[in-house]
Amino acid sequence: MSRTATRGLGAAALVTTAATVVLGLWVTPPDRTQGDLVRLVYVHPPIAWVALYLAFGVAALSSLLYLWHRTRSIFWDRLAASSVEVGVVFTALTLVTGSIWGRPTWGVWWTWDARLTSTALLLILYLGYLALRAVPAEPSVRARRCAVAALVAFVDVPIVHFSVVWWQTLHQGATVLNANLSPTIHGSMAWTLLLGFVAFTLVFAWMLAVRYRIEVLKDALGDEELEVSLAERWAEGDADAEAAPDRPPGPARTPVGTGAAGGTERTGGRP
Repeated sequence: MSRTATRGLGAAALVTTAATVVLGLWVTPPDRTQGDLVRLVYVHPPIAWVALYLAFGVAALSSLLYLWHRTRSIFWDRLAASSVEVGVVFTALTLVTGSIWGRPTWGVWWTWDARLTSTALLLILYLGYLALRAVPAEPSVRARRCAVAALVAFVDVPIVHFSVVWWQTLHQGATVLNANLSPTIHGSMAWTLLLGFVAFTLVFAWMLAVRYRIEVLKDALGDEELEVSLAERWAEGDADAEAAPDRPPGPARTPVGTGAAGGTERTGGRP
């Protein structure tokens, strides 16, 4: 994506996010039960949507395309890494906003609810992905390892999604895409929620584009540092060769006067 397109995407994300804030705080009415606390619905579900389905979905699909030999490309590895990093940020924000909402609703900042626990586990799994990516290895080896790790971690996403159905949980069910496909939010509140989903989707796309560019620059910097390091080693070898032109070339030489067993080597016929 070009810089102009990235800037345009960032501007659209900023405008839609600002509109969501204005509508959510000053235009939409309070809820009959939760009052003004319901305004968190315009932020928390869209952030969770980005973290669970967009970010980690893109990472899983990119990892799968990298592992398939016909579509294997460094592009998919970079895209997966970028998407996971953005997804980790949104997952952390999901837990934070959920805790802020849960404190006045449930009376506690945190409880070992099925939805909360599985989401926290998801964050830990993808933090492990980032840690694995930091382990020194050949680029192709690292890419394969991380692709497998991303797919394994993605197994937790459907567990998070269906946790409110499979187990008894304090967390409420889906507001819009529920089992009966009957939204429990209407009017200006529904439109503001929809705008929130659009806004945070644009924010994710902008962050992904910027993070991907950083990944490309980081790889280019690593290649440049490798070339500089090799050039320095070659220069050191040339300097050694000029200092001792009669010595045979080679990185390892046995010092004069030292034998293989560490004793003193004498010249001549007698020991």
